[in-house]
Amino acid sequence: MFILFSIHEVNAQSKPLRVFILAGQSNMEGHAKIDTFDYLGDDPKTAPLLAQMRDSDGKPVVCEDAWISYLTGNEDANVILSGKLTAGYGSVWGQPPGELGNKIGPEFSFGLTMDAAQDESVLIIKTAWGGKSLHTDFRPPSAGPYQLSSFQIENYPRQEGHGIPKNFEQWKIEKAKSTGVYYRLMIEHVKQVLEDPGKVIPNYDASQGYEIAGFVWLQGFNDLVDHHVYPERNSPDRFALYSELLTHFIRDVRKDLNAPDMPFVIGVMGVGGLRDASIDMQAFRSAMAAPVALPEFMGNVTSVETAPFWSDELDDIDKKREKIRQMRYFLDSMHKDHANADGRMTQDQKDEFLKKYEAELISPAEVALWKRGASNAGYHYLGCAKTFALMGEAFAEANLKMLAK
Repeated sequence: MFILFSIHEVNAQSKPLRVFILAGQSNMEGHAKIDTFDYLGDDPKTAPLLAQMRDSDGKPVVCEDAWISYLTGNEDANVILSGKLTAGYGSVWGQPPGELGNKIGPEFSFGLTMDAAQDESVLIIKTAWGGKSLHTDFRPPSAGPYQLSSFQIENYPRQEGHGIPKNFEQWKIEKAKSTGVYYRLMIEHVKQVLEDPGKVIPNYDASQGYEIAGFVWLQGFNDLVDHHVYPERNSPDRFALYSELLTHFIRDVRKDLNAPDMPFVIGVMGVGGLRDASIDMQAFRSAMAAPVALPEFMGNVTSVETAPFWSDELDDIDKKREKIRQMRYFLDSMHKDHANADGRMTQDQKDEFLKKYEAELISPAEVALWKRGASNAGYHYLGCAKTFALMGEAFAEANLKMLAK
């Protein structure tokens, strides 16, 4: 069994604190509102998980032996939140500094599962920021400086076209400044917490030491949609660079944290669910999971597919909601094939038209179901607590399986 105790000595009479690191972008932050917890109870398979997430009063449970330190972004500044694990350690965007939000990410059920599976105390160190890429923001040191893609080499110097920087030389300067920033912030926060875990866990006994027992990576959307960095659309090998970068990332975090055998879990992009069979999505999912097959990672790196946790029934409603948003655009833009082509409709008339259109498209039952289960956009897994809870549980189980070896 793998054991790592960094610089701390361990008292033979006590077990070390188990430390798990969670990192990534907005879906690791988590955008599932606590209001959507009830949706788990609608499914007999997830009702027991909901029971773990709530106390006897129906409120989100507060763990007694699982703790968290969370570095994230809140508008223009980074914030650190710490304490006993409970709901609210998801995205805190727009919250007063230092206050928990009303959302969860994978950390909640991850911590609950870990806490229930072992006697040792659990410390989660989470670092996540929305809208961050692996190719730039989280770029690991051993990957070297940012490299231009074939598309960028051909088009950026000409400074023409949609999304192409108007000042190529200045763009290169800014790119160099931003490369690897969030990787370094992540490592710095982990090391800072582990210098004195007692600042997060009041009853921590330094003599018991700690074990860095796992790392979970949930990221990818910004890389998936970047057509300049990954220009070969509809190619099975389009995202080979992502696999290379993730391989460097795994090696580097193990080196920088002095944890050479640290179990590493890759949360594979699941937006769109199993129904998204597009070449690009399948290529990206394959690229995310590819490092698992490397000989050096056999048995200590694993991947968890998150697509099975996507809610198809909520997605069906979201597609109808998109039609309503599209109709509003057509009315406002006086599209020639729609009701306001001549531009004579007043705002009240447009609102009334949309109200009727929505009533015909989405049933009252679907309206209620959406409110019960969803709270955000598709790229945030519809803000569905059931999805995030299942992801966190699966990440923990995958981590525990590697530890058991």
